[in-house]
Amino acid sequence: MPAPARVLVLDDDETIRLSVVTALRADGLIAEGDADGRHLTERLATFRPDLLVLDWMMPGPTGIRLLPVIREAGDTPVIMLTARDEVDDRLRGFAEGADDYVVKPFSMAELVARTTAVLRRRGRLPATIEVGDLVVDPDAALARRGGEALDLTATEFRLLRLFVESRGRTLSKAQILTEVWGYDDYDPNLVEVHLSALRRKMETRGPRMIHTVRGLGYRLSVAP
Repeated sequence: MPAPARVLVLDDDETIRLSVVTALRADGLIAEGDADGRHLTERLATFRPDLLVLDWMMPGPTGIRLLPVIREAGDTPVIMLTARDEVDDRLRGFAEGADDYVVKPFSMAELVARTTAVLRRRGRLPATIEVGDLVVDPDAALARRGGEALDLTATEFRLLRLFVESRGRTLSKAQILTEVWGYDDYDPNLVEVHLSALRRKMETRGPRMIHTVRGLGYRLSVAP
């Protein structure tokens, strides 16, 4: 079995940095964090990250100024983490070599999902995700349970993909709306309708895997 992917988190906000590192470790990744990029060149050589989560604004060299340093050292993918959400800022980040862009405040589940998506595209994570007898292939948009294909709509597959990439964590309706439909101010019944349909299809092949966490949201796990 290949070694877990390694992620280096650079953010001067200690609460954010520790929370991201904890969430990535909970997802099975090797994650470490630094408060700034002063020792980045050394860290790239010693820790050898497969991906960097890089805050745009930090003391010392800012994240945007560190991107050329990262690109000179190799092709390590970078997810920019920042409160700057103007289109010009995003375009500048991509022009400097960022692979993805997450705006603060952010959903931890979204950041973890984007991290695993980038790592999967780079071949550092398996092409398929397995949770119990459920197998999901994000690239092919296919899902099987108990060895049998699940006939899912595009929305149901996006919903299932979010849950498997956030497995073990509770997702609120607002998080699901934002990450599957792209907004968080729509009727939350939209989540319930599509989730009920997804559950019915999954439960024809086995016991319930997407559980209701009363008052908080939903969580995918093998056990309740």
